[in-house]
Amino acid sequence: MVVAIGHPTMAAAASPSPSALTIDQSQREKRIRSSRLCKSVPPQKIPMVYSPSYNIAFLGLEKLHPFDSSKWGRIRDILVKRGTLNPNNVVEPVEATEEDLLVVHSKSYLQSLKWSFNVASIIEVPPVALLPNFIVQRKVLYPFRKQVGGTVLATNLAMERGWAINLGGGFHHCSATRGGGFCVFADISLCIQFAFCQLSISRAMIIDLDAHQGNGHARDFANDERVYILDMYNCEIYPLDIEAKRWIKQRVELLCGTTTEQYLQRLEQELKIAQVAFEPQLLIYNAGTDILAGDPLGQMLISPEGVKQRDEIVFQFAQQQKIPIVMLTSGGYMKSSAEVIANSIINLATKDLIQLGPATSTGAQ
Repeated sequence: MVVAIGHPTMAAAASPSPSALTIDQSQREKRIRSSRLCKSVPPQKIPMVYSPSYNIAFLGLEKLHPFDSSKWGRIRDILVKRGTLNPNNVVEPVEATEEDLLVVHSKSYLQSLKWSFNVASIIEVPPVALLPNFIVQRKVLYPFRKQVGGTVLATNLAMERGWAINLGGGFHHCSATRGGGFCVFADISLCIQFAFCQLSISRAMIIDLDAHQGNGHARDFANDERVYILDMYNCEIYPLDIEAKRWIKQRVELLCGTTTEQYLQRLEQELKIAQVAFEPQLLIYNAGTDILAGDPLGQMLISPEGVKQRDEIVFQFAQQQKIPIVMLTSGGYMKSSAEVIANSIINLATKDLIQLGPATSTGAQ
């Protein structure tokens, strides 16, 4: 039976986390206002963000990590082949520049990524340490920077259209000063900072339903009352970040072997608590599929249908309260994840929780 290790609760008052965002606010705002990430999007485009550059492939090294680094493109291809998505209506983001990343990240952290060994440690692929850094920048970090741009752009689109999906992103283990767990850049923290500055909001909620604890954004928003985090995760697996737990305002710790029925029942209960506790103007939904039964890292027992129901529940939660929602695909370590995500997106469209528009193309392009 699934149990919570401690009832979800508001984080206790404590001294600021050493990884909390401490960048000068005036400098941050200057960088955000000069950024090109939130470009104008034609009205015929739908708020779904993707670039072929998201996918990571180089000499087969991507196969040394269990993460499916072509997942993002396969989601898009499935949607197109099924006649659900017109690829011409998908929005392509621009790459996040160093100035963009400095909105959240320290200069010392970004400088550390110029050493291939450090990147190899973060993405957990040791042979990358042997590559010249210019190759690592082009083949590994560039795709991540494009996905970061996608998350920021999707957030802007969600505020305009009511919803948006970035087919990538969700790097919830990365904080301002530290990467890890295949997460190099803190896209969730970044998009919220952009929203606070550019979109005239002051309250954001993160619903993190990846199987792993979202320790990066928890550290970044330590003691920041503008951000409410509901994180429901398997507490028996990576990252086991005890300090970061203090900054999760609604912490729901599940165990290995959690079933679909137990999971969905608990999710609905926790959303009711969150609804009373906080009134967000923006919802960032980290929709990892590593909760699927058979996932080698998530170690939970959620069915594909359960993932579809989970996403529907969260989108209904946002729609009922008229909260703009941004969905990020985050973790998922099986080849089947792409199809599960595509099926869930199709279900959201069928239930009129998102609108994909006419799909005039029937083949991948």
